Amino acid sequence: MLRITYPPATAPVMAEHPLATAGRHLARYGLVAVIAWIGALKYTSYQAAAIQSLIAHSTVFSWIYGVVSVRVFAAALGTVEIIAALLIALRPVSPRLSAVGSAIGVLLFASTLSFLFTTPGVTAAGGLPVLSVLPGQLLLKDLVLFGAALWTLGDSLGAASARRGGQRS
Repeated sequence: MLRITYPPATAPVMAEHPLATAGRHLARYGLVAVIAWIGALKYTSYQAAAIQSLIAHSTVFSWIYGVVSVRVFAAALGTVEIIAALLIALRPVSPRLSAVGSAIGVLLFASTLSFLFTTPGVTAAGGLPVLSVLPGQLLLKDLVLFGAALWTLGDSLGAASARRGGQRS
């Protein structure tokens, strides 16, 4: 017979390995640096032009250029990205605000991952699984960034919940 045992609720928490701690901080603040940097670049004309074909071919976002110019949209997107990065960085002071920033990050990277399916030229001449360098491989790296944003969201929500639970005591 299989017997499942659970540790008692008062069991001490295992200490995190120093490499895990370093990795956790690098994942969060590396994500912050990447999102903020990408957001700041959206204010340049070359970055606005670089995302134009991604947006124009998107079934979800193609309508945007009928409302605003390429530069205005890129700047607005850059502003959202910078705000998301700043909010994610606030985890030590405000896990709830960090969760909001992480949720924005998840949506941003889910959006860019959708471009893998809508942008012409993503696959090389042989088709899948061979991705072109641009835009295919460029977009694929967002899978890792999506995962990091999802992790920071869960981490921030857990910290906010623990903090809220501690305030009730």
